[in-house]
Amino acid sequence: MDASVWARHVNPRSGWSRVSILPAFTAAVWSRTWIGWWSLAPIAAVLIWTWLNPRLFPPPTSTDNWMSKGVLGEQIWLSHDSEPTLAHHRPVVRSLTVIGAVAAILLLVGLALSNLPLTVAGLAIAMLSKLWLLDRMVWVYQDAGDESPLPISEGSRRMASEHSNRPTMR
Repeated sequence: MDASVWARHVNPRSGWSRVSILPAFTAAVWSRTWIGWWSLAPIAAVLIWTWLNPRLFPPPTSTDNWMSKGVLGEQIWLSHDSEPTLAHHRPVVRSLTVIGAVAAILLLVGLALSNLPLTVAGLAIAMLSKLWLLDRMVWVYQDAGDESPLPISEGSRRMASEHSNRPTMR
């Protein structure tokens, strides 16, 4: 995503509505048991929503909320995960990523086999690991702080300093 898309994705409405994507995708794929090949329509709709979502909402009026901070932390992490100031996050981020990947495999196997318990377990674990990872990204954002040596994008730094009343955590 480019800087303008990231700025829009920081809107908490974008972040919270993206939480619906994995359950919606699961329901769309599961619908093949009821509507056969017509399930490609809801699957396509979810894929379009996945692409459209971070572009749909305007930049937020405030980033002083959990979801916006998580998205800003994600942006910082994706471009600066090897920074020494963020090193203490690496083991947790890696663990949550592995848990999420294993859960996604369980989910996909459950969907392929039309196994409801496996599908629901995979979905639940994947969602929990994603939300926990997002919470960790809030921590990454807070650790980066306004005086961070990390070269955070100018748009993210501006939004953080203009709209957040949080103290810098160092």
